[in-house]
This record gives sequence, C-alpha cells and structure tokens, in this order.
Amino acid sequence: MNLSSALPTFIITLREGFEAALVVGIVLACLQKSGRSQLNSWVYRGIGAGVVASVLVGILLGGILFQVDASPSPFVPMIKELLAATFGLIAVLMLSWMLIWMTQQAKSLKSEVESAVKAGLKSENGAGKAIFLLVFIAVLREGFETVLFILAQFQKDWQIQTFGAIAGLSVATLLGTLLFAGGVKINIRLFFQIMGTFLLLIVAGLLIGILKHIDAGISLLSEIDPFYRNFCPSLPSSCLLGFQVWDGSQILSDRTFPGLLLKSLFGYRQNLYISQIVAYILFLLLIGGLYFQSLRQRPQTVTSKQRKDGKKLLFNNAHLKTHI
Repeated sequence: MNLSSALPTFIITLREGFEAALVVGIVLACLQKSGRSQLNSWVYRGIGAGVVASVLVGILLGGILFQVDASPSPFVPMIKELLAATFGLIAVLMLSWMLIWMTQQAKSLKSEVESAVKAGLKSENGAGKAIFLLVFIAVLREGFETVLFILAQFQKDWQIQTFGAIAGLSVATLLGTLLFAGGVKINIRLFFQIMGTFLLLIVAGLLIGILKHIDAGISLLSEIDPFYRNFCPSLPSSCLLGFQVWDGSQILSDRTFPGLLLKSLFGYRQNLYISQIVAYILFLLLIGGLYFQSLRQRPQTVTSKQRKDGKKLLFNNAHLKTHI
C-alpha cells in the first residue's frame, strides 16, 4: 500500500473532521451548561446520521462512476476523464470556499453555535430535533466535501483513499475528545493555520490534475469524432495545455518516492505544461492571498476610553437588560 497517496485525504479528513468535532463539542458543552444533557442522545444521532448520509452520497456517486466504467460505449474513456475533472472542479470550489469562509468565521464559531443551540432549546417539543439537525448538517457538510475530493481521484486506489479518510477521521475524533473531555489544551488557531496551508497546496495541486483530465478528455473525443479535432491543436503531447515546460521523468518521477509524495501533497507532475503552471500560480495568488489576508485580520480591541464610555452608557441606561 502506497501511503503517500493517502496523505492528502488524511489531511483533508483531519481538518474537516476536527471542524465537525468542534461543533459537536460546543453543542455538548452548551447542553451541559443549560442543564439539558438528556438531549445528548440527539447529538450522537446527528453524528451517526451525518456519517451514514456522507457514505451513502459516496456510494451513490461511486455507483454512477462504476456504471459508466462498465458501459461498452466508445465514449467511456472520455466520459471518465471529464467526470474526474467535474468532481475535481466542484471539490476545488467547495474546499476553497470552506478554507476562506471558515478562517473568517473561526472567531465567531463558538458564539454562533451556542446561539443556534439556545434558539433550538426554546422549543420544548422540538429541541431534540433542532439539536439533531444542527449536528447532522455540520457533519454532512464536512463529509460531503471529503467524498468529493476522493471521487475527484477515482482513478487511484480506493482502498488507499479510504484508509487515509478513516485515519484522518480517527485522529480528528481523538483530538476532539482530548480537547473537550480530557481538558487537553490545543492551539486551535495554529492547528487550522497549518492544516489550511496544506489544504491550500493540495487543492492547487488538484487543479493541475483537473486540467490534465480535461485535456485528456478532449483529446480522446477528437480521436473518436473528427469533428472535434479543430478544438485540439496539433501538439505532440498535449491538446489544450500548451507547450511543455518541465519533463522530470528521468530526474524526479512522480511514480516513485519522493516524486510521488510531492505529487500527492503539492500537485507535482513529472510532465508540466504552461497552462498548468499558470493556473497553479494564479490559484495560489488569488485564493492564497485571500486566505492569508483573513489570517492577518484581528478582532477589534476595546480601548480604555471605549470601556469608560461603555460604563457610562451602561450606568445611564441601567434600566436596559441588554449589555454590550
């Protein structure tokens, strides 16, 4: 088993799983604080249902890929390439959005989850269902993103990808348990910064693979139907990717270590074309720039003058029940 290929899935599942574990831990802590621990069973049901739903989505989409692969149509190789590109593109969009959004919302995650729990507890009859839905959506969202990433690499060994996902989920569960049940201090901010940087590079590498799948799909289509040959420039080894910039097959192959490890984590390919390099750099500049900009943002600090003004306002409006 080539463990290098399991690393990207491990890292993504670890980050996504730990994010879901934070939501679960905050919900459980809020229920305990509110004296409603009897609703904990709804939390566990939400976790189980979210995991099962994620697996079912994976089975459904994987079944579609299996049916396509078993079809006798001459277009099957082309369809497989374009499906891989489609799943990969959706995974890039969702993971990029999640990376930037989660970084921006990390400071308010605790208060938002607590507000949602308190709002759900106001309903005497539907409190359990509200807690279930909150946890279910959190787990399903993270699971769906992981499933898409795995499907985007469906040409690789599924056993390796599954192993990486299980390992990442197990470590995320362990970290969540240590944080909330064991009282172990974990620098959550540093954890997400490190995982976010790895995720940024992994997604950028996935973009290189997407372009390769699109190029291969169009090339196969042009071979099957002469009508589409006009869409494929006559280049020796590429249809749409432009001229080749790097050939490391004899220097650093992506089929053996350490090239395979670089391919898994950072998108390295032994054959790189100009459009792949341009897309990789533009992605890092755009999405990476937004990500690191969000990391530099700090919550506004309250000055001593603002505190004094706040105390005066609170004193003059003592009849108000809302405190700033």
